[in-house]
Amino acid sequence: MELFWYIVLMTMLAIYVILDGYDFGAGIIHLFFAKTEKDKKAITNAIGPFWDANEVWLIAAGGVLFFAFPTLYASSFSGFYLPLIMILWLLIFRAIGLELRGQVHNRMWEAIWDKAFGISSLLLALFFGVALGNVVRGVNLGNVVNGVSTHEAHFFFLPLWNPTFSPHAEELGIIDWFTLLLGIIGVVSLAIHGANWIIFKTNSDLNEKLKKVVFSLNIVLLILVIVSISIWHIIDPNPFHNFMVHPWLWIFPSITIVGLFGLFKVKSFKKHGIGFLFSSLFLFGGLTTTVASIFPKVLPSTNSINPDLTLYNVAAHEYGLSIGIYWFVIAVILVAVYMFIQYKVFSGKMDDVGYGEH
Repeated sequence: MELFWYIVLMTMLAIYVILDGYDFGAGIIHLFFAKTEKDKKAITNAIGPFWDANEVWLIAAGGVLFFAFPTLYASSFSGFYLPLIMILWLLIFRAIGLELRGQVHNRMWEAIWDKAFGISSLLLALFFGVALGNVVRGVNLGNVVNGVSTHEAHFFFLPLWNPTFSPHAEELGIIDWFTLLLGIIGVVSLAIHGANWIIFKTNSDLNEKLKKVVFSLNIVLLILVIVSISIWHIIDPNPFHNFMVHPWLWIFPSITIVGLFGLFKVKSFKKHGIGFLFSSLFLFGGLTTTVASIFPKVLPSTNSINPDLTLYNVAAHEYGLSIGIYWFVIAVILVAVYMFIQYKVFSGKMDDVGYGEH
């Protein structure tokens, strides 16, 4: 039963990364490449009818985490309190940047909210990448100091960074050179993803330029991925253990590779949605590969005093998990109907939607 809800949670997070990921990426493209009002409108039109629904997947994942894995919920929401509050504010500013921009037709007003939307999107991509890096690296569970656990075994708290900026320090920070690397990978990959969505959903004058941007960024992404794999053993001495024990898990790295190398042909794709498909495959494959590498751990411990938080020691009682399945089935049906209608209504190009115009 724990495994079922774990798969549900990871599926929700993967859907969130793919769907809200293109919103973040569109914001990054908006920040750096949208120079004219026409280009800015094309980008906001592309994501306007979707972004608020996409964010619901994060809330749903948080609900499943609270219901199915309450110990992990309590541990992570207290330990990552500071970055979570920052992410909350960034989500707010990204939203109001989209909603308030068109309320007043003034150049300074529009410029302020354009920056709020773009910078918030960039920082959100960075922080979610850093968050993944923290899960891979682990945290100092129990706040062990000089070999003594100063708090409960599942408790921790991290500042934004430590003086050494090292992932091996006893007192860890949210940001170190390893987690920052994954954060940068997050920014680059979501910028590619957002560009592909804009190409898919608009006939913008930016599209040909964005194909070149995707190709160039994909070279950077390939280099960053190679570097991250090369130094992974510094964080985890045996990062591919699960893949050796269970060879079928190699399907996830294979999906990542297909997505990554498929993006190099973005200039030759006749159908505009193919690039978005490949960037979605890369994001899905990258996330699932990372999750598979640390399974059954959900939050590793960086000390030898307190054990890792695993799928099995953070789960709720089996009775509650089994009852929840009935409500889950109802929710899945409702969400499937909603998404089908949403994407059916807003199928095709979005150039004439006019999102945010008042």
